Amino acid sequence: MTIQSLWEGNISREAVYLFHEGTLFHSYRWMGAHPVKENGEEGVRFTVWAPHANHVGLAADWNGWDGSKDSLFKIPDSGIWSRFFPGIGAGTFYKYHITGPHEETFLKADPYGFASEVRPSTASVVTDLTGYRWNDGSWRRRVKSPYEKPMNIYEMHFGTWRQKEDGSYYTYREMADLLIPYLLDMSYTHVEFMPLAEHPYDLSWGYQGTGFFALTSRYGSPHDFMYLVDRLHQSGIGVILDWVPAHFAKDAHGLRQFDGAPLFEYEDPQKAERPGWGTLSFDYSKPEVRSFLISNAIFWMDMYHIDGLRVDAVTSMIRLDFEKSENQYSRNEHGGLENLEAIAFLQQLNKTVFEYYPHALMMAEESSAWHGVTAPVHHGGLGFNYKWNMGWMNDTLSYIEQDFGSRPAKHHLLTFPICYAYSENFTLPLSHDEVVHGKKIAIE
Repeated sequence: MTIQSLWEGNISREAVYLFHEGTLFHSYRWMGAHPVKENGEEGVRFTVWAPHANHVGLAADWNGWDGSKDSLFKIPDSGIWSRFFPGIGAGTFYKYHITGPHEETFLKADPYGFASEVRPSTASVVTDLTGYRWNDGSWRRRVKSPYEKPMNIYEMHFGTWRQKEDGSYYTYREMADLLIPYLLDMSYTHVEFMPLAEHPYDLSWGYQGTGFFALTSRYGSPHDFMYLVDRLHQSGIGVILDWVPAHFAKDAHGLRQFDGAPLFEYEDPQKAERPGWGTLSFDYSKPEVRSFLISNAIFWMDMYHIDGLRVDAVTSMIRLDFEKSENQYSRNEHGGLENLEAIAFLQQLNKTVFEYYPHALMMAEESSAWHGVTAPVHHGGLGFNYKWNMGWMNDTLSYIEQDFGSRPAKHHLLTFPICYAYSENFTLPLSHDEVVHGKKIAIE
C-alpha cells in the first residue's frame, strides 16, 4: 500500500493537523468506526489514535478476536491508524488489537465507538447514528438566551428513577410515556439525566465512564434515546446531560494506557491519579485529548440534540490538590495549586460550544469559591453560563435538618448566601449527591 493510498477515503491532512492542534471539534466524524462505501464496496472504515503502538489490528468474531493479521495502516507522521474493511456493517462487534511499545498485546474498546455491548461485555459495536427523523424543529427554533426565562430542572438517574416489577430497566422509548407527564405535572422546564455515556459499574451512576461517545446500551439504542429527546422537546422540555470530562475508569478495555503507555491520562501519576475515586484524570495538556473531549461535548448536541451540559467535578479539574494529601500532588510551574492546563481546556471548551450553540446551557458543578466560573473567558473567567450553588444547598439543608427550637440560632445559614448571590450566575440545586448516596433532603 502506498503512502498516497492511505489518505484516499480517509481522514484528510487538514483534519489530522487540526486534531494534533486540539481544534478538530468534530473529530467523531473521522475517528472511530463509520459505515461507508469506498471504491464501490460497502464496509466500515476504522480509525484510531495510538501513537505509541507498534501495531494495531481489528479484532472481531470473524477472526477469533485476534487482530494480528487484520492490520490497520499507520498514517505517516500522525500516530493515527486507519483501514477500510469491506463486507461488514452496523451491528459488528469489535475491539482494537494493539501491540504496545514493549511488544505486549491487548484488546481495547474504541474511544470513539458510538455503542457498546451491554455490560458486563465490553466490545464496541459498529453503529450508524443517521436515519432518525427528528420532529423537534419548532423547539430548536424557539431556543433563546437561557437568561430570559426561569428554569426548573429535574435531575434523575435513568436506571433507578423507576423500574419494572421484575427489577429490569425501562427503555429510552418506554420512559417517554412515564417521564413526560410527570415533568409537565410538576412544571419542570428541563430534565437533567445523570451520565448516559457507557460505564461498566451500575453503582457509579455513570460517573466513571469508559465509552464517552457511546450512549449506554443498558436502556436501548441510540435511536431510542433520540426518540426520548425528541418527545421531550415536542412537549416543551429541555434536556441537559451530566457530562464527566474530569476523569475516566481504569477498566482494562477502556482508555487507561490505551496504546501501552499513558495517552489519554497524564504521564505524571501525581496528576493522573484520582485516589479518592480510583480513576484517572485526562491530560488536558495534550491537544489530541482536547480535540477528543471538546468534540464529545459537541457530539451530544449535534447527534442527540442535547440542550446543555452539567459539567461534573470542575473543582477536581482546576485544583491540583483536590482531595489529595500533601504527598499526592505537585504545584504548577508558578508554585500555585491551579491546574493551568485544565483551566485553559475549560475556557476553550466553553468558547467552542457557544460558537456552535450560542444558547446552550454550560453549567459547572464547582464546589469551591473559585472566582469567575461564569465570567466570560475574555475577562479571565472559565466561561460557563451557570454555576451550581453548592454552598446554598448545603447551608439550606443544614438549616432544615435542625429541630425547630434550634433554628433561631442558625438563621445565618439562610442569610449568608445573599452575601455572594450575585458574584456568579447561580442555579440552586437541592439534590444530586444528597439523594444518590442515600441522604435525605429534608427531615421526616
